[in-house]
Amino acid sequence: MTPLYDRDGWLWLDGEWLPWREATTHLLTHSLHYGMGCFEGVRAYAGASGTQLFRVAEHTRRLLDSAHILDIPLAFDAEALIEAQRQCLIRNGLQDAYLKPTVFLGAEGLGLRAKGLTTHVMVAAWDLGAYISPEAAAIGLRAITSSWARHHVNVSACRAKTNGNYVNSIMALNSAVKAGFDETLMLDTEGYVAEASAANVFLLRDGVLHTPQTTSCLQGITRDSVIRLARDVMGVEVVERRITRDEVYTADEAFVTGTAAEILPLRELDGRHIGALVGAPSPSHPIDESSFTARLQALYRRVTRGELGDGLEGYAEWLTPVKA
Repeated sequence: MTPLYDRDGWLWLDGEWLPWREATTHLLTHSLHYGMGCFEGVRAYAGASGTQLFRVAEHTRRLLDSAHILDIPLAFDAEALIEAQRQCLIRNGLQDAYLKPTVFLGAEGLGLRAKGLTTHVMVAAWDLGAYISPEAAAIGLRAITSSWARHHVNVSACRAKTNGNYVNSIMALNSAVKAGFDETLMLDTEGYVAEASAANVFLLRDGVLHTPQTTSCLQGITRDSVIRLARDVMGVEVVERRITRDEVYTADEAFVTGTAAEILPLRELDGRHIGALVGAPSPSHPIDESSFTARLQALYRRVTRGELGDGLEGYAEWLTPVKA
């Protein structure tokens, strides 16, 4: 895999376009030392009507909300940031891509009381490739419950997608991967299911879809998309509540959602097979196409690619064309 720094292209920084290889910042940049910053992950998909950004307005609003929660002033509004993301795809000739708008503080000073720091905003985009191995995606993820607890609302800003919060995610995921698993399930400080390392969690039981309430987990854009599609298109009841890990063990189906992950089935947690995904040992035995998870994956794929026939016309508002 080519390192991200070793490529040609363009990045947007504070309203200007920089050649990819010239986009550098100082080693004493405040956010590098203290994690004070916020970011988004946005997807663009190529479809029959061209490349479109998926729910970019919602992602951009969350970026602005995150900066506001951190008390970081921004000089750019939502319209300017969305246009920067559109242009980033056009200038780099990208169709299926991942975008990372990021807010960070400058190198005018260090320390917790640093004054006069400049706010910087950048947008980069690249071809994401496979989020996880095709085998794991086909047969479902094997996960283990993490020994690391998810953030508490009075410890960290759980509504903000901040740089520093992801240390918690990285430590939890690295421990799981070293132990031979694909993913980890994180509990909140009271022992209830919060989310995966960087994805929201859902379980299906007796025809009802359940997901943790957003107290200690991020209020995911994909999570919201899944809730709306399940309720409004598939006619499934969705309940947001506290969930215990043993409920995941005994679910009929379970899956995780995120911008990069999209919708990935969870077939095992802590050595327990989960419902309909029991015994799927190889890509030659993927999840049943008639399962709820598989049908939801197909529906989500249609919406993100702009295939909006058969009652999906109302979801056109989720798509922003890259080229007018």
